[in-house]
Amino acid sequence: MLKHTDLGTTNFARLKTLQSLIAKGEITLGGYTKGKIYGTLNCKSGKRMKAENQIFFKEEQEALHQGYRPCGHCMREQFKLWKLNNGTK
Repeated sequence: MLKHTDLGTTNFARLKTLQSLIAKGEITLGGYTKGKIYGTLNCKSGKRMKAENQIFFKEEQEALHQGYRPCGHCMREQFKLWKLNNGTK
């Protein structure tokens, strides 16, 4: 789990670090810290959030272990399963 703001001191440095980590496969999912939601890196909802609210994960299990739930937009099937398993409607 990596916070966006921990990836560098400038926007350019964070972007370069993020691109490198994605290329290496060390980041595959993004998350929203305030809502504890994770989703794909190309999710429209995720692209609108502020950098200080972004977090990144290597795999889905890591996000779930940290208490995050799947995004209802970009991860519909995973969200439906999460919703069933957590007793919410």
